[in-house]
Amino acid sequence: MDEGARTPRGIAGLGKLSAMIDVAVGTLGFGDAPAVLTTAALGSCVGVALYDPIEKRGALAHVMLPKPVEAGVDSLPERFAEYAVPAMAGRLEAMGSRKPLLVAKLAGGSAMFRADSTLASIGERNIAEVKRQLTLLRIPVVAEDIGGSHARTVELYLDTGTLVVRSHQHGVKEL
Repeated sequence: MDEGARTPRGIAGLGKLSAMIDVAVGTLGFGDAPAVLTTAALGSCVGVALYDPIEKRGALAHVMLPKPVEAGVDSLPERFAEYAVPAMAGRLEAMGSRKPLLVAKLAGGSAMFRADSTLASIGERNIAEVKRQLTLLRIPVVAEDIGGSHARTVELYLDTGTLVVRSHQHGVKEL
C-alpha cells in the first residue's frame, strides 16, 4: 500500500485479482496495473487522475482547495491543487514514467452550496487551478466530467486507464 492510500482490497477484474486502493480526501494515491485507485465524495473537490499508458501506472488526487491561504504554512499540502498536481507528476517520474506521456482525466468540481454562499465557487476555482497546473506541466486533459451540482465517486483502472465516474443523479460514465 502506498502513502495516501488506505484499505486495499481485492476486486475481480478481467480474470485477475486487482488491488483496490482508496485515496482519502486531501491525499494522493499511486499504483501500477492491475491496481484500481478510487476516491469518493467528490463534491466541490476535484479528482485528478494522471495516467501513463505505456507503463500502465497512475496517480489519483482528491484535491480539496486550489491553494493555501498563506503560502508555506499548511501541514497537508496534498489538499491543494497547487501542490498536488506537480507532486503527482514528480512522483510518477520517480517511479519510472516519462512526463511527456502522461495524460489527465478530471471529475468533480461541483457547485455544492447555494449560489449566494461564499463557498459557491470553490468547485470552479478548484477546476481552474488544476487545469492551470496541468498546463504548466504540459499534461493534456483528455477527458473530464466536471461541474454540475452532484457528488461523484471515481475509480481509475490502471490496466486500461479508464476513469469510471459514478453519481446517484447521472449513473455511471467511463472516461
